[in-house]
Amino acid sequence: MPADDSKHNWFDAHLDLAYLAECGRDMHTGLADCRGRYRPASVTLPTLAEGGVAGCLGTVFTEAVADASAPDAEQGAFAYPTGDALAAYRAGWRQVLLYKAWRDAGLIRFMPRRGQAALAHAGQASAPLELGVLIECADPIERPEDLETWVESGVVAIGMAWWHGGRYAAGNGADPKDKAAGLTDLGRALADRMDELHVTHDLSHLSQRASDELLAHTSAPVLASHSNARALLPGLSVRDGQRHLSDETIAEIGRRGGVIGINLYSRFLKAAASDRGSKDRATPADVARHAEHIAQAAGGRDRVGLGSDADGGFGADRLPEGIGHPRDYEKLADALRDVGWSDTEIDGFRGGNWRRFWRGG
Repeated sequence: MPADDSKHNWFDAHLDLAYLAECGRDMHTGLADCRGRYRPASVTLPTLAEGGVAGCLGTVFTEAVADASAPDAEQGAFAYPTGDALAAYRAGWRQVLLYKAWRDAGLIRFMPRRGQAALAHAGQASAPLELGVLIECADPIERPEDLETWVESGVVAIGMAWWHGGRYAAGNGADPKDKAAGLTDLGRALADRMDELHVTHDLSHLSQRASDELLAHTSAPVLASHSNARALLPGLSVRDGQRHLSDETIAEIGRRGGVIGINLYSRFLKAAASDRGSKDRATPADVARHAEHIAQAAGGRDRVGLGSDADGGFGADRLPEGIGHPRDYEKLADALRDVGWSDTEIDGFRGGNWRRFWRGG
């Protein structure tokens, strides 16, 4: 259980917990024994509790595979053939069922959608981790008309695309010159259904065109679960820059009352960071630099929180220096204090800003 100390009340807006389990990680043990991909590890259910992470968005992550025979093609249960809606549904629903099993075992409790009444699930009150399900690429939703079934199973937010894009929207890997690399007609229909059901839009993996078209289509509050400031990562191509938020997009998220989660992947914090192990890792100071830039562009320090993406396709050796376990997140608080954030503002970064957002404030 998290410590009673108010400093240990983190909300992490992006954790690929079910995906890590699909990749062979034992989510019920410590880091030395958890096995699976993306080692060294930093995240299991016990480590989240030890680090005082009391709330999170847990993803449903699936990946479209264009050619299953290719040597580097993903073969896991999370993979599905590009364009196959039924296979995508099966891959995504497996992860929803895992979250429901954790809920039924008393390990997590589902959080309500933004501004909605608390969910009435027996036995949830004592669960150590409050979790909202975030669908990262909407392909598993066969039709917009099916969304209510997912909502009844804990879904509170959806990002319509991952890097590859999908049936609903283009992802951040799309060619920025492609005028079709935005929302599809199906994506606009899903956006309407999301707004009807108070499901929040996540911009983190959308192409710039898809983000712009979504923001033009809906007036709802939006979030970016795990994105950093494009302006602080010079030298990227226009395509690669789409993974990060422009100051204009940050400002619009802030104008709508949204929150942006800082991604802790070193290469997304520091342009010179290596993708090979621990070489040239980012530092907590780099996290503070992105948090402060986003706060200024978004209109306030209450628009920034944590969206670590810890172990989401990389190991703990690619997190910032000194961060290898959720209990190390307090070093991020220290870095924010060093650049002038007050204790109240730091508490907001820990989780207060996210919780206010989900309450509808």
